[in-house]
Amino acid sequence: MIEGKVIKIAGPLVVASGMREANIKDVVHVGAARLIGEILEMRGDEASIQVYEETAGLKPGDVVVSTGAPLSVELAPGLIGGIFDGIQRSLVAIKDVAGTNLHKGVDVKALDREKKWHFVPVAKVGDKVGPGDVLGTVQETGPVLHKIMVPLGTEGTVASIKEGDFTVVETIAVVKTDKGDVNLPMLQSTPVRNPRPYKQKLMPERPMTTGQRVIDTLFPVAKGGTAAVPGPFGSGKTVVQHALAKWSDVDVVIYIGCGERGNEMTDVLREFPELIDPRTGESLMNRTVLIANTSDMPVAAREASIYTGITIAEYFRDMGYSVAIMADSTSRWAEALREMSGRLEEMPGEEGYPAYLTSRLAQFYERAGRVKCLGADGREGELTAIGAVSPAGGDISEPVAQATLRIVKVFWSLDSALAYKRHFPAINWLSSHSLYADDMGKWLNTNIDENWTKLRGRAMSLLQQEAELEEMVQLVGVDALSAEDRMVLEVSRSIREDYIQQNAFDDNDAYSTFDKQFKMLKLVLSYYDAGIDALKKGAQLDDLINLKARERIARAKAVPQEQVDAAYAEIEREMLAEMASVIGKEED
Repeated sequence: MIEGKVIKIAGPLVVASGMREANIKDVVHVGAARLIGEILEMRGDEASIQVYEETAGLKPGDVVVSTGAPLSVELAPGLIGGIFDGIQRSLVAIKDVAGTNLHKGVDVKALDREKKWHFVPVAKVGDKVGPGDVLGTVQETGPVLHKIMVPLGTEGTVASIKEGDFTVVETIAVVKTDKGDVNLPMLQSTPVRNPRPYKQKLMPERPMTTGQRVIDTLFPVAKGGTAAVPGPFGSGKTVVQHALAKWSDVDVVIYIGCGERGNEMTDVLREFPELIDPRTGESLMNRTVLIANTSDMPVAAREASIYTGITIAEYFRDMGYSVAIMADSTSRWAEALREMSGRLEEMPGEEGYPAYLTSRLAQFYERAGRVKCLGADGREGELTAIGAVSPAGGDISEPVAQATLRIVKVFWSLDSALAYKRHFPAINWLSSHSLYADDMGKWLNTNIDENWTKLRGRAMSLLQQEAELEEMVQLVGVDALSAEDRMVLEVSRSIREDYIQQNAFDDNDAYSTFDKQFKMLKLVLSYYDAGIDALKKGAQLDDLINLKARERIARAKAVPQEQVDAAYAEIEREMLAEMASVIGKEED
């Protein structure tokens, strides 16, 4: 056991002497309260330690004890539905021990050591197993079948395995290895700063269905992809991430509240258990892990929370699941990096952020991906990383936003002007982009409709034309435009208000399948094509704008999925009949 003495305290940074034998990244206990910390750097026999708890009351001479192990998370049944702090202490267990206020030095386990889980073996005695092979399963919640895998570093033959009810620390199997018998419980421990290994990284193939039309149609994200949601205060970053957590077609959601306001995290903790998962009909918490690290918690734990979350996400990915991690927000995480870097007296980079900001962000997002998992069964898992960015004043030219943009492949730019107009999701279609659009378009052309990419391209083109025409209108007025250009403005408004904008309080509009999205957009563009044709035949623009069918097109978003085909065909017939009537009137 390595012991040192505190010689300097600067907020969450503590310097201890006598630590020559310790290693960088080792977890230590500081002072009589045994505060948890992690060694950041070594200078001779002095260790610089970031402490994950409030350091008030520490004094020079207090004892520092190294555990000799890096910061790690516990992985076993009991994670799903759990609420943890930034270093994976159970907030429910802390409340039971310390009450409603978070006290220093509270030592609680991440996972319950008393609860028994029913283990069903998959492997048999005599089977050869290695890292990643599935020993058995535990039905953790209705949607999540927890697969108990052989941990890294263990390879051999199953000597014994049995079905029954076990706690996470009891032995469920014995594996005979070259170094002797190894007793395996369900509980594993994994360092958070090292990515979990896999066999092979694969190219993303399928889009992650979110049910949000502006995302799925215009700026899709791949399963196993990366995305950023930058925007100023009040533009709806948290709302977008809540919608993604609820509606995305993933098996497990990891939601990290990194440095967020306490009232926002309170809303999450209250609402998620009450939300009904549309895929299973059960509580959304039955496939969710929450990590709450609010802005008033120690800043060092904020830095660790991102790694805690993505390591848990990798664990479920390794089971062969599709996992989405929502980090809200990486700007607060970067602020924690900046504070600790300043206290370490490192050379600052732009705006005081450390010079390694970009590489740290890249290390986080690069842990996303679609992979072939370890194990003999050839399973594949997907980890999609979505990070919110909160630039001061909404200025995306600041370092965190710019570094993130260089790394992620999808950029959903939130616009406070749209949010103030109650246009949700408030994603600006002119400043957002997706580098997955072409590849995902090929999948959608094959699985939804062969004209998907063509239709999306036309919608994007019309929105771009609208922006250009709006600049002209401000100079010369709308009356100076041709009838065709005014038709572009009308149809673009329909795309914005009738297609892109969604009502979260309408059960039929809050979520749209790919099939409904395609047919809805096709209906809007059918109106445009028929309108341009009618104008060429002499119809008056005002008559085309005032068609009764336009109101039905605007309300098409509220049509239930099972009625889409019949309802949309009827709307199109009515629209074409009205246009024919308008053309006939002009000819007469």
